[in-house]
Amino acid sequence: MDRKNRISRRSFLTATASTLAMPYIVPSKVFGKEAPSNRVTLGIIGLGDRGNYHARSFSKIDNAEVLAVCDPFKSYGLNVQKTIHQWTGQKSCMAYQDFRHVLERKDIDAVVIASPENWHAVQTIMAAASGKDIYCEKAISLTVKEGIAMCDAVRRNGRILQVGTQQRSDSNFRLACELARNGYLGEIKEVRVGVPGGRALPNPVPKAPPADLDYDIWLGPAPKTPYNDLKCRFNWYFMSDYCAGWIQSWGVHHCDIALWGVPEFAEGKVTVEGTAEFPNDGMADTSISWQTKITSQSGKVFSFASNNTPGHGQGCRFIGDKGWVHVRRGGISAEPKSLLSVIAKPEERLYRSAHHQLNFLECVRTRRDPAAPIEAGHKATAISLIADIATRLERKLTWDWSKQQFEEDKAANRMLSRPMRAPWQI
Repeated sequence: MDRKNRISRRSFLTATASTLAMPYIVPSKVFGKEAPSNRVTLGIIGLGDRGNYHARSFSKIDNAEVLAVCDPFKSYGLNVQKTIHQWTGQKSCMAYQDFRHVLERKDIDAVVIASPENWHAVQTIMAAASGKDIYCEKAISLTVKEGIAMCDAVRRNGRILQVGTQQRSDSNFRLACELARNGYLGEIKEVRVGVPGGRALPNPVPKAPPADLDYDIWLGPAPKTPYNDLKCRFNWYFMSDYCAGWIQSWGVHHCDIALWGVPEFAEGKVTVEGTAEFPNDGMADTSISWQTKITSQSGKVFSFASNNTPGHGQGCRFIGDKGWVHVRRGGISAEPKSLLSVIAKPEERLYRSAHHQLNFLECVRTRRDPAAPIEAGHKATAISLIADIATRLERKLTWDWSKQQFEEDKAANRMLSRPMRAPWQI
């Protein structure tokens, strides 16, 4: 194996040192050559785009070892297993179709959950109960009630959970939030978030699942529906049985940044209202485009829309009475431009992380909360979901963060949870 393609232990320690918001001392026994905590063993659950990426990335990090990969498609697991063996020169990685076999293994310290959103709550709660630490892809849950249960399970079992909102490990996003929180933009009046819109899908002909797919495991807690050739790959993002659409699964990234920069949108009571366009036919039933407004108790406005909405380019824009900053993947801009050279006040500096996966491994070892803890992921997911609910009900709603429910609206509150197909439950 080409060692140049792996992240060395020295590089790991250098990178993760920058993740600490405050300095601290790590006992030598934590990283000593013979220390049992020197290596984190992992299982990857779900081998679509994100899971495949994580399997490959963690395999290239020294002091991390992928011992298991899992996907309902048997061929996915075998292909990734083969790749890992080629890269590492070892034959220690096992491939499974049922994630429960991964959780049963006592030699696995942590799991990466990269399955569709409808699986996240069940798999996270079971992983926490089995003593595993967790890297869970966004959005953290399919419903608000699931997110609440996940927060409880992670904390009750003393587990580390990193949410896959990796923008928290990007210095541009951190700078934008520090400018907003430190008052360099003046009083924040509005935050605008724009993300890609959804899509419509045809109605494919139902057919028997392919021989290498455990379709019952793929469905998991979702309702029993026929297999077709489009559903079980990328298109599940736009089917509400598995995901709330891009308003949730893409929206959570920039909604998370909005809440990081202006926490009051996730405090007290907020009002939420909006409109959306939904497909007229086909198997997709999540919003194609939307425009929503969330208003805090102090009157700040969080405008969250698909980025084909005027004034909502891709990313997150914080607008104050003295300036603005707009951050997106790959770039940051501001007015006045001098804001980008500001060094934030030390007392208001946010969590430092230079690499999301390395930060997770560091926190598994030190038991310190990661850059994107479960509660932050839950709030970002919840705010995207309450926005979606407002567009579906087509009326203004009041959301109470202290109770995590809508105020005096039974119909809206019924949409905070969904039944799960037996035997799955949380």
